[in-house]
Amino acid sequence: MPTLPITANYRRAGDDWAVTVRTAEKSVDAIAPGLIAARVQVDQLVDELAEGHADRAVVHLLDGDAFAFSVAYLHTRHGLPAPKTGQAEPSTAHDQAIEV
Repeated sequence: MPTLPITANYRRAGDDWAVTVRTAEKSVDAIAPGLIAARVQVDQLVDELAEGHADRAVVHLLDGDAFAFSVAYLHTRHGLPAPKTGQAEPSTAHDQAIEV
């Protein structure tokens, strides 16, 4: 059986997190009190949607952006303050001018 592609899109809903979990055929929505709780909720919804599919691939998105979800989730998981949105990417050492 081929891999079942699934997307989980997270977005803020006031103080809570709303999430939509989608396959090509089905879509389910849920609300959770925090990002970690929303991630746990997604695991449960994926199990429901992918029933009978042992091989599945889930992409987690924050407002449609997988990288933004990873950053927000890891910050939350490690108790760090949420990164500011719209913040420029930090420059690497080779991008900075070296003064002598």
